[in-house]
Amino acid sequence: MTTVTRFAPSPTGLLHIGNIRTALHNWLIARKAQLDGTGGKFLLRIDDTDAARSREDYVEAIRADLAWLGLHPDGEERQSARFELYEREFARLVADGRVYRCYETAQELDLKRKVALGRGLPPIYDRAGMALTEADHAARAAASEAPHWRFKLDHDSAIEWNDGIRGAQHFAASQMSDPVIRRADGSWLYMLPSVIDDIDMGVTQVLRGEDHVTNTAVQVQMFTALGATPPAFAHEALLVGAEGKLSKRLGSLGMAELRESGIEPEALIALLARLGTSDPVEPALSVDDLATSFDLARFGRAPARFDETELARLNGAILHHLPFERVAGQLPEGMTQAAWAAIRPNLATLAEAAAWWQVIHGPVEAPPSDPETAAYLAQAVTAAAALDWSAEPWQQLTAMLKAATGRKGKDLFLPLRLALTGVAHGPEMAALLPLIGCEAAVARLGKAAA
Repeated sequence: MTTVTRFAPSPTGLLHIGNIRTALHNWLIARKAQLDGTGGKFLLRIDDTDAARSREDYVEAIRADLAWLGLHPDGEERQSARFELYEREFARLVADGRVYRCYETAQELDLKRKVALGRGLPPIYDRAGMALTEADHAARAAASEAPHWRFKLDHDSAIEWNDGIRGAQHFAASQMSDPVIRRADGSWLYMLPSVIDDIDMGVTQVLRGEDHVTNTAVQVQMFTALGATPPAFAHEALLVGAEGKLSKRLGSLGMAELRESGIEPEALIALLARLGTSDPVEPALSVDDLATSFDLARFGRAPARFDETELARLNGAILHHLPFERVAGQLPEGMTQAAWAAIRPNLATLAEAAAWWQVIHGPVEAPPSDPETAAYLAQAVTAAAALDWSAEPWQQLTAMLKAATGRKGKDLFLPLRLALTGVAHGPEMAALLPLIGCEAAVARLGKAAA
C-alpha cells in the first residue's frame, strides 16, 4: 500500500521551526517509501477554514518555505474548497445520531465545569444538549438562537492505538467531553474536517506534535463513525530551546529570518531530520540518505533541543561540502569553480564569499611593514616574478624564500599572507595564490614592501 503523509498548516501566520520539522519528517516518511519501492506521497493541505484569519500571502509563504527546503508536495488541497464534502459527511453523522445540537454559552460551560470540579467529578460536558426535544429546538430557533454541534463519543468503547513514537495509548472515552465540531455560525472547527480530509485524501500516516495526542483520541472515534480505518498515528516531542525550555523566540523563528542569517536549507534539514534521536547529525548526508535512515522508533519522548549555535556550526560544515553548481547563482559575479573550491572551507555563511572574492580580485590593503619585513617582501617580489605560475606557485615561492632567508613557520608565511590578502587568516594560500595571479601578486608584494 502506498504510504501517504500530509502537512496541514493553517495560513494564519508564517511557518516556524517546529512547523518545518513536522513537514520535513512527513516528507521523509513519504520519500523513504518512494526509495524502497513501496510508493510514497507527501501532500500539502492548507487548513484555511478560518476565513477571518487566513491570508493568501501566508499561503504563498508556506509554499515558498517548503520549496526553499526542497519539500515539494505531490499534491495540494485547500479546506476552503471542500465544504461540500464536509456537509455531506456531517449529514451522515447527523443521520447516525453521532452529532447533536447544544446552546450553552462559554460562561455557562465554565460554570458547569466549576460545579463538577466542586463535586469531585471530571469537568466534562454533561450532554445536556442530548436531552432537548424537537420542540425545545424549535423554541430556540424562534428566539434566533443557533446551535453549535458536538460529536458524540462512544463512552462504551476504549480508545486505543499503537503510537509510532509513544507506544501503546489508552484513553477512556467516558472521561472525555464530546468535542464541539461546528460553531453556531456554521463554521468548522479543526477536528472533523481534518478526519474527513484524511479519509478522502487516502492519508495512511499522521505524524504531528505531542500536543495533538488528545485530539487523536477523539479523532480515532470519528474515523470509525465515518466507516474508515484510522491512519497510523505518531506524536513527536515538541522542540525546546538550548536552555531546555520552551521559548517565545523558538515559537516564532521563521524561514525568512534563517535565510537572512545565511542558513542553508541543507543545514536545517540535516539538523531537524535527526533532532530528537540519538543519531549523529552528519553534514555530508544527502536528503535521500536521511530518508533511508529515518525511523520513528529512534525518536525519544524527551523534548528535542534546538540550538541555533549548533545550526550555525552545521551550516559551515554543510557549505564546505556544497558543489559549485549548487551555489553558482548566489556567488559574486565572475567567481569561478576554482575560487569556490578555494574559499568554501573558510565560510560560515555563503554571504562571506563576497569578501573572499574581493581578496582574490582585489584591491587589498596590507598592514604597514617594518623595515625588516619590507626587505623580506622585496625579496619576495623578485622570487614571485621568477616563478613558474603553472606549477604550484605558493610552494615554489615559500621554498625559494626559505632557502634564501632561513625563515620558517610563521615568520616565513604570515608576511606573505598579509601582503597578498590583507588578512592574517583564511583559505589555503596554495589555493589562493594561483587565483590572484602573477601580475597582481607581484604588485601586492611590491606595494607592501614599499
